[in-house]
Amino acid sequence: MTEVSSENSTEAPFPMPPSVPTGMRLELSRGRLLPGAQEETERWMGMLHESYEECLDTLSAERMAFEATFRHTDSDGTEWLYHLSLYGEGTAGLDLSNPVDREHLAYAMRCKEPGWEELRPVLMLVPRPIRPVLEAWGRDGAVTDDRS
Repeated sequence: MTEVSSENSTEAPFPMPPSVPTGMRLELSRGRLLPGAQEETERWMGMLHESYEECLDTLSAERMAFEATFRHTDSDGTEWLYHLSLYGEGTAGLDLSNPVDREHLAYAMRCKEPGWEELRPVLMLVPRPIRPVLEAWGRDGAVTDDRS
């Protein structure tokens, strides 16, 4: 459920370190929450939890292998969302014809400042048995079982 729109940063993405599979992107981004948006952010995360199965259904088209969101409050009270994702390059991101993606973007626009600050990836470790599955998902948005 990565936000890909004018809401995102326009900076060129960082080059991937050699430990990230070819054709995939590993990103850690942070966005500042708007002052007073704490309760609305709670509703946003609640909506995503309540729509968990619908959210999972969006991952294949996005070729999203992994996605996680974290919340942090600085000592001065500034609140941030951090978003960690691993996905196949060249994906369109949110599909705004999908109701859960539309609602997700609407919450983002109400809760956080536009854009994301991107942190530069330097290393990714994945257990050997899992890496081919992540690569297939990032490439195809699906995994086939070739054991038959």
